[in-house]
Amino acid sequence: MFIIDSLSFYRPFWICMRLLVPTFFKDSSRPVQLYVVLLHILVTLWFPLHLLLHLLLLPSTADFFKNLTMSLTCVACSLKHVAHLYHLPQIVEIESLIEQLDTFIASEQEHRYYQDHVHCHARRFTRCLYISFGMVYAVFLFGVFVQVISGKWELLYPAYFPFDLESNRLLGAVALGYQVFSMLVEGFQALGNDTYTPLTLCLLAGHIHLWSIRMGQLGYFEEEAATNHQRLLEYIEQHKLLVRFHNLVSRTISEVQLVQLGGCGATLCIIVSYMLFFVGDTISLVYYLVFFGVVCVQLFPSCYFASEVAEEVERLPYAIFSSRWYDQSRDHRFDLLIFTQLTLGNRGWVIKAGGLIELNLNAFFATLKMAYSLFAVVVRAKGI
Repeated sequence: MFIIDSLSFYRPFWICMRLLVPTFFKDSSRPVQLYVVLLHILVTLWFPLHLLLHLLLLPSTADFFKNLTMSLTCVACSLKHVAHLYHLPQIVEIESLIEQLDTFIASEQEHRYYQDHVHCHARRFTRCLYISFGMVYAVFLFGVFVQVISGKWELLYPAYFPFDLESNRLLGAVALGYQVFSMLVEGFQALGNDTYTPLTLCLLAGHIHLWSIRMGQLGYFEEEAATNHQRLLEYIEQHKLLVRFHNLVSRTISEVQLVQLGGCGATLCIIVSYMLFFVGDTISLVYYLVFFGVVCVQLFPSCYFASEVAEEVERLPYAIFSSRWYDQSRDHRFDLLIFTQLTLGNRGWVIKAGGLIELNLNAFFATLKMAYSLFAVVVRAKGI
C-alpha cells in the first residue's frame, strides 16, 4: 500500500480562494462578508471596467494599446475567477474523487509511474507557473518603486476615474495605490485560475493510464477465476469514478477555457504590437516580454494535458482487450463484453471549451495563428 498525496498540488489554489472568498469556507461573519463584497466590486468588477471606460475617451494610439494589453487580461481574469467561484462545489467533489483514486494505487509499477510521470509533470508545471508569475510581479513592483521614488504619481495604466487626477496630487496617489492593489489581487485570481485546469487534467490523464495498466494485467497472475471476476467488478466501479471525474472536469473548465483561448489570442497580439511600436524604456520592454511568456504558460499546459486525456480515453478499449479474458469464466467474459461496448462509447468524449472548441494542442496552435492574424491586421493598419 502506497501513500499518495495528489491534493497537495491544490494548496496554492485553495490559499488563493481563502484570500478571495473566505465565505466559502464557512467564515460568514459580517466583516468577512463585507470584505468579500467590496473586494469583488472594487477589483473583480470595477478594475477591468475602469480600464475599458477609458477607451471611450478616445486616447492616443500608445495609450490605447497600453490600456488594451491590461484591460483584456483583466476582463478575462475576472470572468475566469467568477466561473471558478460558480464551480467551487464541483471542484471540491473532484478533489474527493482524486483522493479515492489515489487509494487504488497498489503495485510498485503504478506507484513508480505516478511519481515519475504524473507528479513530475505536475511539479514542473507548478514550478514554471510560479516562476513566471514571480518574474512578472517582480518587474511590476520594481517599476512601481522606480516611479514612486522619481516623484511621478501618474497611473500605471490609462484608465477612467470620475475626478481630475492631474489637479489633485492626493487623488492621484490614491488612484495609483488602487491600481497597484488591484493588480496584486488580480495576481491571486490569475494564479488560482491558471493552476486548477492543467493540474486537474494532468491527474485525470494519470489515473486513466493507471486504470489501463491494471485492466491490461487482469488474468496474467495466477489467481482463481472467481478472484479475477471480482477484480473486474472492482475495476468497473473504479471506471465509474473516472467517468464522473471526466464529466466534472469537462463541466468545471468549459467556460474558463473558452475565455482563456479567446483572451490569450487577443492579448498576445496586443502585447507584441505595443512592444514593437510604442515601448521605449528597458523596464517596460522586460515587463512585456515576461508578460508575453506568462500568457503562453497560461495557455499551453491546459491544451497539452487535455490532449493527454483524450489519448488515454482512446486507449481504454484496447486496455480491456489486452487482459487475459479468454481464459476466464463465462460470467467474466459476458461482463467484459458488455463493459467493452460501454467504453467504446467513451471514445467520443471530448473536453470542449464552452462546448464549442475541442481542447487540445490543435486549439493552442490555432490560438497562436489567430494572434498572428490579428497582428498582421494591426501592421497593415499601421502602414508598415
